[in-house]
Amino acid sequence: MVSAPEGETGRLALEEKILEEQLRPSDAEREYIQRVADRLLAAIKESGKAEGMVVGSIARNTWVKGDRDLDVFMLFPPDMPREALEAEGLALARTIARKFTHIFCEKYAEHPYINATIGSIDVDLVPCYNVASAAHIQSAVDRTPFHTRYITEKINGLVDNVLLLKRFAKAGGIYGSDQMTEGFSGYLCELLVLHYGGFAPLLHAASEWGPHLKIDIEHHAAKVFEDPLIVIDPVDPRRNVAAAVSIDRMGEFVELARGYREAPSEAFFALPEQRGISRDELAEILSKRGTALYAVTFATPPFIEEIVVPQLKRSTGAICDLLGRSGFVVHHAHYRMGTARCMLLFELLTDDLPPIRRHEGPPVWNRANAEKFREKYRDATLPGPFIENGRYIMEVPREFVRAADLLTSPALLNVGVGRHVRMSLEKDWCVFLGADCWQEEFAPFIAGFFSRCSPLVRITRRR
Repeated sequence: MVSAPEGETGRLALEEKILEEQLRPSDAEREYIQRVADRLLAAIKESGKAEGMVVGSIARNTWVKGDRDLDVFMLFPPDMPREALEAEGLALARTIARKFTHIFCEKYAEHPYINATIGSIDVDLVPCYNVASAAHIQSAVDRTPFHTRYITEKINGLVDNVLLLKRFAKAGGIYGSDQMTEGFSGYLCELLVLHYGGFAPLLHAASEWGPHLKIDIEHHAAKVFEDPLIVIDPVDPRRNVAAAVSIDRMGEFVELARGYREAPSEAFFALPEQRGISRDELAEILSKRGTALYAVTFATPPFIEEIVVPQLKRSTGAICDLLGRSGFVVHHAHYRMGTARCMLLFELLTDDLPPIRRHEGPPVWNRANAEKFREKYRDATLPGPFIENGRYIMEVPREFVRAADLLTSPALLNVGVGRHVRMSLEKDWCVFLGADCWQEEFAPFIAGFFSRCSPLVRITRRR
C-alpha cells in the first residue's frame, strides 16, 4: 500500500473531521426519521389507494445531518386521468397528514401536494404515477422514483463524498437548483460524484472545466443541449440534470475547486453568514459611491418561485433597457422575491439629465426618409436638423430628465416585464430613492447587492 503524501493526509483528516462533526447524521437521527417514514408508508398502504415510496436524499442515504426533509411519494395507477390524480392524490395526502399533525398546507409544483411538519421533520406528500419506466412519465415528478432507485443502486462507498460535495456547494452559495440560486441540485451532486468517483477526483477535474461541458454517464443522450453544464439524466436521455446551473455558478464552482485543492481548510465548508444592513449603513455606502439607488417594489404575485423569479429577472432586464434608452446608465441591478413584496433594485451612475438629447435621423442620401425627417423638424425651436457624418441630427426635448419620473410613469408598463409582474404593477407599485430603499425584509438582499464578490474571495477574506 502506498502512503499518501503529507498534504493528502492532512486533507483527508480535515474531511473526516468535517464529516464526523457536521455532516453524518447520528444513529438516533436516522432511526427517528425512519420511524416516521415507516408510519407514513403504512398509512398509505392501509388506504388501499396508492403505493408509498420514500424518495430523495433520505431514501438514498445522502442527506446531511440536520436536513430533515422527508419526501414521500404516493404512486397511483398510470391509467388514472390527470384530474383524478390531482384530486384523489391531494385528498389522500391531506388525509395522511391529518393522522400525524395539524401543521400542513397545500403547495404547488407541476401539480398540488401537501407539505407537513411532523415533529421536527419537514414532510412532502406528493402524488405521482407509478409508470413502468422513465420513458413513460406523465409528469415531471414521475421521474423522481427512478432517480432514487438509480442512485441507491450505485452510491455505495461514495455517500461521504456526496455529503462533502453538498456542504462544499452550500458553503460556496451555489447549492440549489431554484431560480434564485441557479446552482447545483442534490441529484446533480450525486451524479457528479458517481461520474468522477469521489469528491477529490471531481474537484481535480472541475479545476479545468469550461463552458458546455457534457457528461453522459449512460452514453444515451437523445437531445442536444446548449447549457453551460450538461449532465444527461441517466434515467431520461432527453433531460439535462444541470439545466438550472448558470454560467456564473459553474464558474464559481470551478474557482472553489481550484481554491480548495490549493489550500484545503474548514472555511470551504463553513456556511456563509447572512448579514443585513442598516439604513444608516446604506446611506453611508451611497455617499461614498456617489451613485443613485432606486428600488421598485410591488405585491408578490400569488405564484410559486419557479414562476415568479424568472419574470422578475426578465422585468429587471427590461427596465434596465428602458433606463438605458432614456440616458440613465445602470451600473448594477438585481431582484428579490419576498413573501409579501418583490423588490427590483437599480444602481445608476446618474439619475439627473439635461432637458435635451441628440436624435439621429437617416443619411442624407436616403432621399425619401431624409426629406421626411427634415420636414418634420423644419420649424423646431431647438438646433437642427444639421448634417453630421452624412446623417441628419436633431436636438429634441428629453421626455424624462429624472430617473424617478421615468420609474413612476406608465412607461414602466410598456416594456417587456413578465406577465404576472405586470398584473401586480398594474394594481400598484412604489419607487424609493437612496437610503429610503432600505426595508427590513430586504436588508440581507441589499447588503449582498453592495458586497458582491466571488465565493473564493469571500472565503479567503474570512479565513
